[in-house]
Amino acid sequence: MTGARLNRSERERVAAGLAAGLDYAEIARRLGRPTSTVTREVARNGGPDGYVADDAEAAARERARRPRTTPPAVPEPDPRAAFLEEFAENVVSTGVPRTTARVLVQIHSSDHGCTAADLIAELGVSRAAVSNAVVYLDGLRLIRREREPETRRERYVVGDDVWATSWNESVDANARWVANTTRGVEVLGPDTPAGIRLARAARFFTAVHETMSAGPWPLATGEAAAVLRALARAGVPVTADQLRSVLTPDQRAVLRRRA
Repeated sequence: MTGARLNRSERERVAAGLAAGLDYAEIARRLGRPTSTVTREVARNGGPDGYVADDAEAAARERARRPRTTPPAVPEPDPRAAFLEEFAENVVSTGVPRTTARVLVQIHSSDHGCTAADLIAELGVSRAAVSNAVVYLDGLRLIRREREPETRRERYVVGDDVWATSWNESVDANARWVANTTRGVEVLGPDTPAGIRLARAARFFTAVHETMSAGPWPLATGEAAAVLRALARAGVPVTADQLRSVLTPDQRAVLRRRA
């Protein structure tokens, strides 16, 4: 049945899924259909906000009565689309939900960020799915919200320091793992099988935390290089304030955190 057309009952389930805020992949899974089938069905029948099961059924019957024409030539693969799909799969492999990964990749690959309407149009997902993804990503500080001038719309962008921020979040998370596993050893007993297992975990997360606490090396190297360039150009003793003036705001912020 995978290749068969959707019937009225399935179209009603598609409409119900959209109303519930499900993305296309989840609706397709519940129908036992390919995601592409649901994507095409909704796209040619009003989109996620205008899909009506009865109208879609009537349109399908009308198309079935039309004479078949020669199918159009298969377009050449789109390198950008292939890259975005590969990028999203890489994010998914880290444990991020698929729709959220696609939203992050879409924002990251945009020159000037995306609005909710942009994401709905580009990804073919519902407004609720975009909203959930944005809340998730904002909570991880992987994106930030900006208000468009003279409008009420929000635009979602990726900050220049997003990966340094993500690094710091990971450092904090590993610190919590160290505290939890160490506490577990005390509670369960260091000589019990569970306590021994947690002790190994505590040693592992302690090592990871100590390594990551030194900071991302490329960023540290960039700061050191900027300071050395400033000293070389000055040729004379300079003050700390003079050195700070040649660093970018991001570099100064990192130096303050490490001070």
